Amino acid sequence: MLELPPLSLYVHIPWCIKKCPYCDFNSHQGHENIPEQAYLQALLKDLNNDLHWVKNRKLHSIFFGGGTPSLFSAQSIEKIINAAEKHIGFETNIEITLEANPGSAEQQKFADFYKAGVNRLSIGVQSFNDQQLKSLGRIHNAEHAKKAIEMAQISGFERFNIDLMHGLPEQSREDAMVDLDIAIQTGATHISWYQLTIEPNTSFFSRPPILPEEDQLADIQDLGMQRLSSAEFSQYEVSAFAKAGEACRHNLNYWQFGDYLGIGAGAHGKLTIPENAEIIRTAKTRQPDHFMSREKTALASQKPINQDQLSLEFMMNALRLTQGVNKELYARRTGLDESVIAQIIMQLEEDGLIQPQAENYCTTDTGIRFLDTVLQRFS
Repeated sequence: MLELPPLSLYVHIPWCIKKCPYCDFNSHQGHENIPEQAYLQALLKDLNNDLHWVKNRKLHSIFFGGGTPSLFSAQSIEKIINAAEKHIGFETNIEITLEANPGSAEQQKFADFYKAGVNRLSIGVQSFNDQQLKSLGRIHNAEHAKKAIEMAQISGFERFNIDLMHGLPEQSREDAMVDLDIAIQTGATHISWYQLTIEPNTSFFSRPPILPEEDQLADIQDLGMQRLSSAEFSQYEVSAFAKAGEACRHNLNYWQFGDYLGIGAGAHGKLTIPENAEIIRTAKTRQPDHFMSREKTALASQKPINQDQLSLEFMMNALRLTQGVNKELYARRTGLDESVIAQIIMQLEEDGLIQPQAENYCTTDTGIRFLDTVLQRFS
């Protein structure tokens, strides 16, 4: 039986001071003339238009992503939080995360963001090496990054994430470990540590940098996992590591196939409709100007997930988690009987890619390394 899962809210703010050469997100360069008030009003209207999907649920989490949401004023962020609380309501201990860059202008706002209701920051450090930051096109340096983390703590943030990349142009194993060591020593409760990949429609795709070779990338990965583990960071997702009890609740809701409203230019949503026995995905119009000029709705698409794709969609999320998900969740979140995937699971267990557990669908160490291979079985 298809059940209503927890509900989250994603808010997309699409502007950055500078577009990074590796970034394929829906972000747009612009700092001096950001139409903050017009975009704020469009976001509030977009939220109002999506309220019919709420179905008496309260919000489990809110995530302000981008772009660089910290370019907006704390007053605007507070208005969105207040509107969400007024029109939807909050679960106890709601997690409200805002992505921030280490630039000095954003640092000065951290205390105001905290007062506005944000209780978790995700700081886009990427590296503590000035040369690497320059190669990535970042506008901050290592000192800015360290200062931003310090300012976050002074402002009251007990929970914060550091975004960190590895496999950077000409990066050595030693360089990668120094980055991790600094991140660990800051007192961060969560580290997102992921390998740089070259994506289409980016500057790096057109002019690819020289990246470490496969053997070196594997060494960096193995050494980094050991370093994080010894510092009591548990890997709970492919590229996410957290202290005990500090996993990102918003992202966990994604991986556990929960629901989320997506508001803002290019924002995506995933919503369950038990009465129609279907799950839909929504997307808003991508260009900020178009988003702000829409008179009625910014909705660009609304499509149900085909029944024959539901197992794949569920597993694409659930199997990213190192502990997997409870088997009962499959039926409750997809509406499908476990027998649909029983043969596939059995074969994956025989191949040593899925753990033969009583309660969870969970990959083995080999399975998580070759997750794409595992997921192909469900397609």
